[in-house]
Amino acid sequence: MSVCVIGAGLSGLAAAHALARRGVDFVCLEKAPDVGGIWRQPGAGERGPGYLSLHLNTVKRLTGYTDFPMPDSYPVYPGHRDVAAYLRAFAEWAGVLDRVEPDTEVLSVARESDGTWAVVSRDASGARTTRHFTQVIVASGHNSEPALPRTLPPGADSFSGRILHSLDYHDGSDFAGQRVVVVGLGASAVDIAADLSRYAARTVLSVRRGLHIMPKQLFGMPLDEMAEVEWFTRMPFAEQRTFVEKALHTARGRLSDYGLPEPDHPVFASAVTLSDEILSRIRHGGVIPRPAPESIDGGLVRFTDGSTEEADAIVYCTGFLMAFPFLPEGCPVGPQGSVELYRRVVAPDHPGLYFVGMVRPLGSVTRLVEAQSRWVARIIEGEAALPSAEVMRKEVTAYLTDIAERYGNAEGSSIQVDVAPYLRELSDV
Repeated sequence: MSVCVIGAGLSGLAAAHALARRGVDFVCLEKAPDVGGIWRQPGAGERGPGYLSLHLNTVKRLTGYTDFPMPDSYPVYPGHRDVAAYLRAFAEWAGVLDRVEPDTEVLSVARESDGTWAVVSRDASGARTTRHFTQVIVASGHNSEPALPRTLPPGADSFSGRILHSLDYHDGSDFAGQRVVVVGLGASAVDIAADLSRYAARTVLSVRRGLHIMPKQLFGMPLDEMAEVEWFTRMPFAEQRTFVEKALHTARGRLSDYGLPEPDHPVFASAVTLSDEILSRIRHGGVIPRPAPESIDGGLVRFTDGSTEEADAIVYCTGFLMAFPFLPEGCPVGPQGSVELYRRVVAPDHPGLYFVGMVRPLGSVTRLVEAQSRWVARIIEGEAALPSAEVMRKEVTAYLTDIAERYGNAEGSSIQVDVAPYLRELSDV
């Protein structure tokens, strides 16, 4: 086969569809037992991250594939079961399901002297297979390896309860009657805290750094739809930022009014947290905000403001590492921790290696991965040409410089993109 696609989640299925439409011979290797990525509900003994309360933060109209919309019967923001079923239905409709090899973990991807790529994989029985491909598309996402704080609070070893990462969280009912501390303020943290507050005896949200919390809708319009309307897109970026900050202040006031730290950066200078629930749960007493944990003594958690909480469990919602242990060292994450890809897709120094889904927009990623997949398919078929490695490296440097000016050194900022400009960028290559 000529092409290997790694991963059968939303991005991998988009890549598979683009290749299948052109008649390109490929195989899609998927570590899990079925397609769906983070939306597929983990089976017994599997790690997440498909917790039961997981819902889309983007509207179904923009999250469904262009040629295969989500059903009319779905709500505006479908839950994980609906999304998982939709992704499997898409794989069947697109005719790519028989190209997917489930329960197949990729162990290494290395370029051979003849220019082909050797892909070593392991199936469910433990048997290893080495296959050679002319091209490899990595679509395995960047939410697979859990990131715990480099240093846990002093006394963590003495904690009498359970410490886990959001990857291992399944359902709030598993913690019924318990006292739980959730650490973080990202999407999974606010989802899980809100979910726990309906089951746990006490739910504490421990926050080290303030983030901008945005509702899924402003002025009755979903944010990802608002980001596309002409009156908003024609504003300069500075005006967009001012407009959103004023709208947020009108909609919810200051975050410090809820007991949360104020962000130390303007909106869009770092990832934002979308939630319609967490501030309401705080106001209703279901979630208790606290600062960062300072130390642990048995079942007692002490926070940096001197307050304490008895806890039966601590859930760290501290994100994921962008780790690709099966790829050549330094690819795609360079020595400075930034993703170094031409147009956020092509590895300049590794001919034949592409990435789909290594972007983080404010809004749905689906149209972006579809555009990326179409471009990669055109490159593979010889309809689109790439510039020299030197030219690609210069583009990467210029992009990362621009991103640093806008976002600073915020973690993960190197994969941040604006939807409309990025789509235009891909249409020009």
